[in-house]
Amino acid sequence: MRFDIVTIFPEIFARILEHGILRRAQAAGLVAVNAHDLRVFTRDNHRTVDDRPFGGGEGMVLKPEPLAEALNFLGMGPKPAQQAEGVSGGGENAAAEDLPRAKARVVLLSAQGKLFTQAVARELAALDRVVLICGRYEGVDERINLLYCDQEISIGDYVLSGGELAAAVVVDAVTRLLPGALGNEASRHFDSFGAADEEIEADEKGVPRSQHGAGGLLDYPHYTRPAEFGGVRVPQVLLSGDHRAIRRWRREQQLRKTLANRPDLMERAVLSNDDRKMLEAIRGDVRLNLTQGE
Repeated sequence: MRFDIVTIFPEIFARILEHGILRRAQAAGLVAVNAHDLRVFTRDNHRTVDDRPFGGGEGMVLKPEPLAEALNFLGMGPKPAQQAEGVSGGGENAAAEDLPRAKARVVLLSAQGKLFTQAVARELAALDRVVLICGRYEGVDERINLLYCDQEISIGDYVLSGGELAAAVVVDAVTRLLPGALGNEASRHFDSFGAADEEIEADEKGVPRSQHGAGGLLDYPHYTRPAEFGGVRVPQVLLSGDHRAIRRWRREQQLRKTLANRPDLMERAVLSNDDRKMLEAIRGDVRLNLTQGE
């Protein structure tokens, strides 16, 4: 898989890509990440990439011309619908670099975008190439979004100084989903927000697991040695050797943590009848604790 990142600060990514899963994935040839300096694609002596917004207002906006030059150079000219309307595109590398839009995507990183989730990461992981545009200042001229971008993504309901950190988040989240990127291939199926049971291949060869995929819930708590720390002992069920009891405890903890920290996820979580019974009991405990607290 290939990532191309268009940014005015390409040096930010050098150190991020030198560590952990990203370093190993690149070394293994699973992923290639290239950061491209937007200023290279300017045509004035001052290498200007921004200008004041039409209509007034604070801040500056990234100009469309350098971004269009960069995307054309990368072989990601205007979307097919725009080409049909007579918008020209494609740079000198277009023939060599171009990939079908079905397997490539141009993504604008923006506070106004669709929320980046594990499901979106899985969609991107199925592609051959992702081009990430890092916004700066007040954002990017909207014509780039309309003419070139397939998707607009936000990593959360807050504002960053630029899209570089968001791009790093997207690259990391997507890369770890690529086959071979993780030391334990099954790990990615059991993360928070993991795919539901029916979406992944199950392995029941005696390996104790909490479930086949998180089904959109948060992960359960994890413990390791020592068995006691700071006066708090590891839950006895995890030391029992009873794998069925452990699976049930972990599922219950997922439900408790999701209900406490991200109740919004419950609306679209994949829940079994047993899950619903546990959830009702958990809610009963919460109501009881609230009553006793009063």
